[in-house]
Amino acid sequence: MTELHALRDAYRSDKAALLAAMQSTGASTRSIRVLLRKLSSLAGNLLQTLWQRAQLPNDMALVAVGGFGRDQLFPYSDVDVLLLLPDGTAPEAGSALRTKLEGFIGSCWDTGLEIGSSVRTVAECLAESAGDVTVQTSLLESRLVCGNAALFAEFQRQYRAQMNPQAFLVAKTLEMRQRHTKYENTPYSLEPNCKESPGGLRDLQMILWVSQAAGLGSNWKELAASGMATAFEVRQIERNEALLCLIRARLHAAAGRHEDRLVFDLQTAVAESFGYRSQAPDGSRLPMRASESLMRRYYWAAKAVSQLSQILLLNIEERLNPSTHEPRPINERFFEKAGLIEVASDDLYTRDPHAILETFLLYQTTVGLKDLSARTLRALYNARGVMDSAFRRDPVNRDAFMRILQQPSGITHAMRLMNQTSVLGRYLWPFRRIVGQMQHDLFHVYTVDQHILMVLRNVRRFFMAEHAHEYPFCSQLAGGWDKPWILYVAALFHDIGKGRGGDHSQIGAEEVRRFCRQHGVDREDGRLIEFLVREHLTMSTVAQKQDLSDPDVIGAFAHRVGNERNLTAMYLLTVADIRGTSPKVWNAWKGKLLEDLYRATLRTLGGRAPDAAAEIEARKREALVLLALNALPFEAHKALWATLDVSYFMRHDAADIAWHTRHLSRYVGAAKPVVRARQSLAGDGLQVMVYAADQADLFARICGYFDRVGFSILDARVHTANNGYALDTFQVVASSASEQPGHYRELTHMVESDLMRVIEEGGPLPEPTRKRVSRRVKSFPVAPRVTLRPDEKAQRWLLAISASDRAGLLYLVARILAQHHLSVQLAKVSTLGERVEDTFLIQGPELQNNARQIQIETELLQELSS
Repeated sequence: MTELHALRDAYRSDKAALLAAMQSTGASTRSIRVLLRKLSSLAGNLLQTLWQRAQLPNDMALVAVGGFGRDQLFPYSDVDVLLLLPDGTAPEAGSALRTKLEGFIGSCWDTGLEIGSSVRTVAECLAESAGDVTVQTSLLESRLVCGNAALFAEFQRQYRAQMNPQAFLVAKTLEMRQRHTKYENTPYSLEPNCKESPGGLRDLQMILWVSQAAGLGSNWKELAASGMATAFEVRQIERNEALLCLIRARLHAAAGRHEDRLVFDLQTAVAESFGYRSQAPDGSRLPMRASESLMRRYYWAAKAVSQLSQILLLNIEERLNPSTHEPRPINERFFEKAGLIEVASDDLYTRDPHAILETFLLYQTTVGLKDLSARTLRALYNARGVMDSAFRRDPVNRDAFMRILQQPSGITHAMRLMNQTSVLGRYLWPFRRIVGQMQHDLFHVYTVDQHILMVLRNVRRFFMAEHAHEYPFCSQLAGGWDKPWILYVAALFHDIGKGRGGDHSQIGAEEVRRFCRQHGVDREDGRLIEFLVREHLTMSTVAQKQDLSDPDVIGAFAHRVGNERNLTAMYLLTVADIRGTSPKVWNAWKGKLLEDLYRATLRTLGGRAPDAAAEIEARKREALVLLALNALPFEAHKALWATLDVSYFMRHDAADIAWHTRHLSRYVGAAKPVVRARQSLAGDGLQVMVYAADQADLFARICGYFDRVGFSILDARVHTANNGYALDTFQVVASSASEQPGHYRELTHMVESDLMRVIEEGGPLPEPTRKRVSRRVKSFPVAPRVTLRPDEKAQRWLLAISASDRAGLLYLVARILAQHHLSVQLAKVSTLGERVEDTFLIQGPELQNNARQIQIETELLQELSS
């Protein structure tokens, strides 16, 4: 055992020295291939020593497979080996051979080798390979470490004879598609897997596997020699492969384990190993964080790998399966070949740069075209230098770009394809600046360019009949819109100013104004596009943070919007924008708030000045109609309504008023609290009504209950009747597991009984529970912000809170407000990814004292920061 300990210590020491040398190279990628070979050689030498020590039979062979077989061993990757036996040899349980094999594998682990091993005969290898493409791939790159060379040579001969290159290509292509789907078909995930994600190392390995299986070469230079790649493409591949290898190796080193995901926790450490810094030597904040600089470099490399691997894979596929499809001329510059656009000559784009944008116009307008051929992709890749400032200024190109945007179909696909081939960023220069730009606001889950294209897709769907069921009201409005391209341009530019410092909306407005001027957009349309880009955040801010029952709020928003055309365009862009940030951010309640704001503003813009008395009477009449349908006794509503003032009827629509009245008409002034719940009319979660004698901590007590049972509060409307009773209505959502339609009855029963008991029992407010903070919040914390100011009428106060989201946050705030005897009139709870933006309308005598105000703000900041 002492010998094994000595071998282990020597292996660890040599490996640590290699990793230290790697960390000292900064951003240089030159030595990474040498490092991976040295790590592979280090493991190989130790295996040879252990093999000799185990005294295994001479007719066996130790074979390296997988990455180890490729001579590319990453710091904490498994050392994959095959213990190859001659046919007819079986290591039976209890046999001497079985004991020796187990001793050898055990000694590998004892010396620090994280080994992945299999023991097979040649026949077993061939049988496993025939039935499992993963095993077949692993054996493709096998090499002899030590043992019987003749046995290994015979195994290789039989393996190659069994290989079917066409079948292997099909299997690996399907496997790649499944893998890409698992990683959402984008290299731009905020926590990409640098090995498995699209554009990762696995894509490059896959090209070499199918090339090797087809006898076209086992490395990039051999692939070029066989005509599958150009010398330029090989240089680009080798450069980007080296960067991805270095990132992966340093990721392993930073994690101290096998970790291929660039998770937020490790991005900064890896970035700093490259020499990136978040702060200048003088301590000032640099324009980009260290992690942002690293990730942008990663995304550019992954994008290049995606483009180049697609070109090479198409080339190999064409070599193995020559097309019988006769090319069909589209015009003198392009052919259609098996549904792909094929350039008539390799130098088309350098000879005629106008053909570049024409490619995407043809892609939109020619029936049957579904993608670009390898030859076209290669021509575009090699023509990137042609797309310079003169190309962008060319009137023909400007006209072609506008025609692409104004086509009746194919907009989203064309723009995505233009981005994938780097044409969009080279033509639309401001767009190039946000390709691969991360957004550390914990709101967006996509890079800026991917978010923009997602918003463009969402806007486009409003104009497509097959998607009308998704957002019917948006589709209805889009049906009456005359120039969809106006919204497409606004979508393209709305976040284009991100990452430059300053107000990105204002920067984007300046960029789109210049674009409209250069592209001949008439003045009226240009003003609307600029307005949309500059104000694209306004509608969501008003809907989610202000009191929509206040006529002054609606009036001010209507004045800012100006007219119905602007309002409709802003509404469509806002819905598309929120939906394009993250699957978790949009919910039906936000949709209802936006639609309510749209309709209220539309009435104001139509000349109907807000008339509170008329609006209230209309709601009361509608509520009475609904009550009559439920057979409520004549005038049963009067007892409750007599206790409610104007603000109650302004804040609740007729359906809510009728619901409250139906359940409370018999309990006005009752000693016991009344709690009722129903499935939310907005579609998601529950609507919960609480009617109870008012007390300073009632709101906090209710928030504490919802926190404890795992409900998130989306909205709270708190009203105190003139008989001293609180009538509060909450919109809440449960965990996704509990929110299936079949569970709503159980949930409503649970909430009604449990919450009533919590209110009745009273007692001191429980201490808030400290729950685990998510990884994203830990990596990108939001500096908490608290503002307290009187409203415009100086009667109530607006409390605005911005902080990293965590379970129980609302209860923390409500508890502090209760301790200062402040009543909450309205709560607007807005969760944006892992960030919250909450607004409260509050009242209380302590707000009249400046020292008390400061104390309240200080306590809130301390709680939010802890």
